[in-house]
Amino acid sequence: MHLTPTAETLLARRYLLPGETPAGLFSRVAHAVDTPREEAFLRMMEDLLFLPNTPTLMNAGTPVGQLSACFVLPVLDSIDSIFSALAQMAKIHKSGGGTGFSFSRIRPEGDVVSGTGGVASGPVSFMQVFDRATDAVKQGGRRRGANMGVLAASHPDIMAFIRSKHGGGLRNFNISVGFDGPYFQSLDGGKPFSLVNPRDGGIWGSVDPRDLWEQVAMEAWATGDPGMLFFDEINRRNPTPGLGPLEATNPCGEQPLYPYESCNLGSVNLAPCIRKDDLDEPLLRETCRTAVDFLDGVIDVNRFPIPEITTQTLLTRKIGLGMMGLADALILLGIPYESEEALRFAGRVMAIIQEEGHARSGELGEEKGSFPAIDRSVYRGAMRNATVTTVAPTGSLHLIAGTSSGIEPHFALSYTRKMAGTEVVVTSPLFLQAISANPHGTDFLARVRETGSAQGLPIPDHLKELFRIAPEISPEFHVRIQAEVQKHVDNAVSKTVNLPEEATSADIQRIYTLARSLGCKGITVYRYGSKPEQVLSHGCDVCRVDE
Repeated sequence: MHLTPTAETLLARRYLLPGETPAGLFSRVAHAVDTPREEAFLRMMEDLLFLPNTPTLMNAGTPVGQLSACFVLPVLDSIDSIFSALAQMAKIHKSGGGTGFSFSRIRPEGDVVSGTGGVASGPVSFMQVFDRATDAVKQGGRRRGANMGVLAASHPDIMAFIRSKHGGGLRNFNISVGFDGPYFQSLDGGKPFSLVNPRDGGIWGSVDPRDLWEQVAMEAWATGDPGMLFFDEINRRNPTPGLGPLEATNPCGEQPLYPYESCNLGSVNLAPCIRKDDLDEPLLRETCRTAVDFLDGVIDVNRFPIPEITTQTLLTRKIGLGMMGLADALILLGIPYESEEALRFAGRVMAIIQEEGHARSGELGEEKGSFPAIDRSVYRGAMRNATVTTVAPTGSLHLIAGTSSGIEPHFALSYTRKMAGTEVVVTSPLFLQAISANPHGTDFLARVRETGSAQGLPIPDHLKELFRIAPEISPEFHVRIQAEVQKHVDNAVSKTVNLPEEATSADIQRIYTLARSLGCKGITVYRYGSKPEQVLSHGCDVCRVDE
């Protein structure tokens, strides 16, 4: 096991138990998940071929024992339901998990409140309560909670929701507008789109669907939120339609879930699967199979924070196996991220993960039994897990693995991150290797640490193409690579379309239209500089890791 200094710092600050070593951490996790497979699990993690989500690394083999990344909680149109969800959220955040909510069932602001003669305050006001509560609860004492708030485009308070993060509101929420078939029918037909009170189904007015589309783009331009979720596409590809429609996702949007379901995630590291300038397909397939065993085992040993989550999770046994290190794998192969060859490679890799993951889940279904809700699913044979694949952002995992994040290009080739009070300079090892033989390598590194980019260096054009960072990739290609990967994913794909500071809201609207046309389940954009405190900045400006 070879860990970078950044990985060692991150593990020491946030993951290791008192007196524990990195090797001890992986041993603790492997033993806790499944003793008979302990050796295979340990080898896979020590070789940095696969890592599970952060709560598994933090909590496996400890009294907390909560191993899931995220959950969706129901919020119905009553004070009892709203504050029950608030209490459940606090328990989940304390255990290390994130939470997603649909607030679409709450009656709009100004509606009547039966029994009191008063008027309702609307979903946004209750979201503010959830946001303040999140501030007060640290996850296991090590990081703050994360939330996703979703509101249906048809809700009468949709405009207030879209603008809810303007001026720095809802700091602990990502927000997304949920679009569905009727909205797109109105948009395509140029007809007014009805706003419906969820309390009684009454029509409260209408909006021009194009105005709604433009307003989302303008707020995303200004603040980075909201994102878009295409629930008609999500539910068209829902593997358990007999359980009803999906209405919410986890905080990063890659896992649509029913109320009280959990997401149990892990990612294959592609970079070590590149051997002799080619993909080591047998190694990738073997890793996928072992990873499915691991994630399925997580469900069985998990200590879920509330009983309803145990019941719903065991009903569908959803797991989410994805990948990280795509950008580094492409660099190792000499393939520019923005190229047709990169699209083909990304699709090929995800197809292998999907194929092997489904095959192993089917075998586990034969051996151990299928998930109980299989009679309400699209499956006709044995299947252990209702979903098998997801592409998560791997926010901290990629730093531990020493590779690039998820399916993203490098955001910058060099930057500074602040980890629990310690500043760490992170520089792409592959870029350092590329310039190591150049007599001006030290000067090149100094310039890259100022800008994050290699484009101004006097280096060969093929290296400039190979090391393009996220804002130097065309927005259209960001969407195309997300869509290509989505073809082979059961759940969804966490991907951010990074835009330069000079991008316009019209540019963002074009991105939305492309994502929709290519079959994405959602889309998120981020214009550089649109948040006063952004997680990553070009060059060595100080950045923030969740603390």
